[in-house]
Amino acid sequence: MTGAKTAVEWLASVAPDPRACRRAWQRDPRGVALLPAGRAWDVLVLPAELGCPTLDVLTRVLDQVGPVMAGFGDGRLGFLVPPGTAARWLGTGVLAAGAGAWIVVPYPRRGAGPVRWLIPPDGSGTLTDPALLELAMHEAAALAAEEGG
Repeated sequence: MTGAKTAVEWLASVAPDPRACRRAWQRDPRGVALLPAGRAWDVLVLPAELGCPTLDVLTRVLDQVGPVMAGFGDGRLGFLVPPGTAARWLGTGVLAAGAGAWIVVPYPRRGAGPVRWLIPPDGSGTLTDPALLELAMHEAAALAAEEGG
């Protein structure tokens, strides 16, 4: 459980009141917290039709993928990327949440719920490289075109 505790500390560190965030998760580990993006991470949100195959590509080519959340009935995937990425992101159909945005974040472990981790954070601060994410998105789109073509 050390990894979960470390991940809790890492995520809660961006909260306006990290202690209150940690206490809320201790009371209800199935709960969520509203955390500001743009401090330790930004989030790129992809529709599941692109996000799921993109995640498949990333997990095949990388030893460690950054944290990935699923939400809205698994209709969207949120990839945690370095801060500042959202301000520079130009991809069509991708929601970019950075400084000034607030994100619903579940307790850092896999589990069920309206928002859940597909790849939970490990507390080390590992994030998905946006350039690699973009390449994986192109690969996933190309594979989908081949299958549908």
